[in-house]
Amino acid sequence: MNPIVSMRWLLARLYEPDLVIVDCRFELASPLAGRHAYETSRIPGARYLDLEADLSAPVEQHGGRHPLPTAEALTATFSKAGIHPDSRVVAYDNQGGAMASRAWWLLNYMGHERVFVLDGGFAAWQQAGYPVEEGEPVIGIPAQFAGEPQPEWLADMNEVQAVADQAMNSVEASTLLIDSREYKRFIGEEEPIDSVAGHIPGARHYFWKDNLNEQGQWKSGDELADRFHALPKDSEVIVYCGSGVTACPNVLALKQAGFERVRLYAGSWSDWISYSENPIATGEE
Repeated sequence: MNPIVSMRWLLARLYEPDLVIVDCRFELASPLAGRHAYETSRIPGARYLDLEADLSAPVEQHGGRHPLPTAEALTATFSKAGIHPDSRVVAYDNQGGAMASRAWWLLNYMGHERVFVLDGGFAAWQQAGYPVEEGEPVIGIPAQFAGEPQPEWLADMNEVQAVADQAMNSVEASTLLIDSREYKRFIGEEEPIDSVAGHIPGARHYFWKDNLNEQGQWKSGDELADRFHALPKDSEVIVYCGSGVTACPNVLALKQAGFERVRLYAGSWSDWISYSENPIATGEE
């Protein structure tokens, strides 16, 4: 099942009763901007899911800047958004699919597979002249979401530590580790967000935005397979970023490219550095 849907696909199904549209627009530098944008205009019928209030747990000492919510919290969030077991969910944002992919990953993690990311996001939808709803959003009817965590979607820090240990001891790891951040952050040249620069030993660099073409649309499955051609298809892959958000587009892209065993280190770099004993690498390994 292709997790990326076109604007035409969504337009043709816009008012079908089993469709739930979620607006995930969010700006890290201005946390209220996404909600304000949603309240101004949105795809008709869309519900809003806030990255920090809905798609993340409260920040604590460990767990990263956008901690993984509990199953109970996710059930409540998705129920409030009107998602039931038979719903088809389409998520969109204006951030290249990063926030929408977070919703996509969380729903899959909770066992809901009928979820998609809108190619191009809201700006492209609006530019194409497709229907836009303005003014005060209508409060939707809640549903009873049913799901439970699927362990094959999630990697914990102990598993990541094992990969790092193998790398530091020059042992070929059976699990691949992918860093999704910008290259300058990966090599430790700069770190604009977290308190420590660098990457997890053994990680390979694949910037998440390289999943998009020059028009800001998702590359095809064949193009993504070519992007990841250096990685063995039968390998298990653990993906991370700064806080577990922009790693999600890479999880989606790897799935599109034909990788079956792909998991997210949800706490990512911001969780890794919260443990002083964890090793840090800089530069190219």
